[in-house]
Amino acid sequence: MNAGYDAIILGGGAAGLFCAAITGQRGRNVLVLERAASVGKKILISGGGRCNFTNIGSGPANYLSANPHFAKSALSRYTARDFLVLVEKHGIAWHEKTLGQLFCDGSAKQIVQMLLDESAAGPGAVDIRCGEDVRDVTREGESFTVTTQNGTFAAPSLVIATGGPSIPKMGASDFAYGLARQFGLKVVEPRPALVPLTLGGEDLLFRELSGVSADVEATANKTTFREAALLTHRGLSGPAILQVSSYWKPGDPVTIRFLPDAKPGWLLEEKRARPSLPLRAVLRDRLPDRLADVLADRLGIEGDLGNVPDKALRTAEDKLAAWSFHPSGTEGFAKAEVTVGGIDTRELSSKTMEARKVPGLFAIGEAVDVTGWLGGYNFQWAWASAHACAQAL
Repeated sequence: MNAGYDAIILGGGAAGLFCAAITGQRGRNVLVLERAASVGKKILISGGGRCNFTNIGSGPANYLSANPHFAKSALSRYTARDFLVLVEKHGIAWHEKTLGQLFCDGSAKQIVQMLLDESAAGPGAVDIRCGEDVRDVTREGESFTVTTQNGTFAAPSLVIATGGPSIPKMGASDFAYGLARQFGLKVVEPRPALVPLTLGGEDLLFRELSGVSADVEATANKTTFREAALLTHRGLSGPAILQVSSYWKPGDPVTIRFLPDAKPGWLLEEKRARPSLPLRAVLRDRLPDRLADVLADRLGIEGDLGNVPDKALRTAEDKLAAWSFHPSGTEGFAKAEVTVGGIDTRELSSKTMEARKVPGLFAIGEAVDVTGWLGGYNFQWAWASAHACAQAL
């Protein structure tokens, strides 16, 4: 048995690596066990390979959880600006895209290397082992024992940082939930989040618009995001749809406002200003041609605007401002960027991420029932929860 470790961290993703780095800098000896052949695989594919490593506006309101207050402590004690200081310390050039999203100018590989460099920088030893398939985890007295195909390891603290089941082709699984249940911790039923929605029935008529995108306001369960929506051969995608998918439940409608900047009465103004134009032409001025044509057909308004009753134009306005789709489902964990649900936060200390009834057992990152919006928020939760945990190891 390999003893001598102060903590074993299961998972070499964003949360696991950052937790290991900080713990090592606190003088502890840490073992990281990663099932994949290399660490940080989700980091490397994020942001189109440039890693959307945080969001400068991160706050508790940007996260979903059965307990919306749980994330406040960790997020307040390690902020996006704290992580940005670290990025700049390593000389990594970055830029801000829309809505506070921060990306590397170069490559996501820089963030992984930064985490590895930080892991090697402390007085404590950080031992990172890849290709380790965890076969058994037990607790005897005050020590956790982890068995892989390569040996048995023991430590007084064990950190679950194996993420959720989203993107299984990257090696993701529900391992964290099974381990949590083994130790008596409850799990909030996981479901795909930040995921494209599928359409059926009458909504299938929009399938012919595959590849068309437009700036919209999308709403699900009274939560609205304004970003681009993309029509696909299976349904709806794009940032606005991915955002509302985290709030959508089966059977719910998704409402799209196709012209979010249009003011009430805009079609009546168009009628007065350009009475000889048909609705199709007016919509083409404001939307992609293919989308404008389909919406005009569905609205069923023929002829020049000057000949259309005001009431019919108001009805068309209302429809364009709240076009209702009824998704048949989602594209599942295979296409989901993250997972809603996970290890129940009621089981954990919000200050340390330690299990209340299993001393020495911790859970961080996506394994926990805290899910961020699209745009760097989930990485910030990884950094913040890892930081909170590391202070207690």
